[in-house]
Amino acid sequence: MKTPPAFLRWNLLVTDVGFLLYWAAVSLHLLPRTLLFKDYDNPILQAWNWSFAPLDLLASALGFAALSLVRVGHPAWRTLALLSATLTFCAGFIALSLWSIRGDFEPAWWAPNVYLMVWPIIALPALISPPQTCRTER
Repeated sequence: MKTPPAFLRWNLLVTDVGFLLYWAAVSLHLLPRTLLFKDYDNPILQAWNWSFAPLDLLASALGFAALSLVRVGHPAWRTLALLSATLTFCAGFIALSLWSIRGDFEPAWWAPNVYLMVWPIIALPALISPPQTCRTER
């Protein structure tokens, strides 16, 4: 079994932990008002934001599961990591799409969502390339 590159493992971990920390902070109202996105108090935008919770938490669960499977050498890590990366990309893409349509550019919100879009694209070749096996010569 070919193990994932450190880049992929690191970004899965950072993203998965980040999603959990973000939703904990939102749930506990820990984000400072100065860092909230434009019109945060609008009930429609709050519902829009909360609509990401299942997507983010599923991506996180799949990412943690992939990392666990890597540790035990199970080849299904690749499928779970690909699903997690795909959902992660979608979360960043959808958020940036809304803010682009609204003409709302706030670097504190754009930067993490650009990150959520970029690392899965960079990791894609490692996730879709056929696994290599070791052959012994006779």
